[in-house]
Amino acid sequence: MIRILDFFLASVGLALLSPLIFLVMVLGWFDTRSPLFRQERVGLGQQSFILVKFRTMRPDTASVASHLADVASITPLGHFLRRTKLDELPQFWNVLKGEMSMVGPRPNLFNQEELISARDALDVYSVRPGITGLAQIKDIDMSTPDLLAKTDAEMISTMTVFNYFKYIFLTIAGKGQGDRVRR
Repeated sequence: MIRILDFFLASVGLALLSPLIFLVMVLGWFDTRSPLFRQERVGLGQQSFILVKFRTMRPDTASVASHLADVASITPLGHFLRRTKLDELPQFWNVLKGEMSMVGPRPNLFNQEELISARDALDVYSVRPGITGLAQIKDIDMSTPDLLAKTDAEMISTMTVFNYFKYIFLTIAGKGQGDRVRR
């Protein structure tokens, strides 16, 4: 049921938001000359996939978790995209491909070993990673691996269609801060 909802919402989202996506692509080209950001992430069953987002940091920024990145690396457009969560829109493509869900644990990098261990112990990798979820609504990011893994496991064990739509609605309504970057 969730996969059907994912496919439907991602398809409709891409269709309805295509003018906005195009506009952000153009602005992103002027901002960094490279509007899309692709990065290998840990997915379902700890399999790798390439996550696609709008670029919010300079292209020469090191590939690290957001909480380890320097705030100076975020572009002016990137600040806006992160604050409004518009940087996540290209992930609808990952959802269509079946690599992600609209709702699920945020996909981490392979070098985040402490988080991988904590999530593996709680079977978090048994579901597709998501664009949003309970941890994002509660402002829990990857800087607290054990708390994040526990929150992800809680979300998985209590997932219903109602909660699925609740997390999406709360994200659209602006709940949560998005990925934090150190000051």
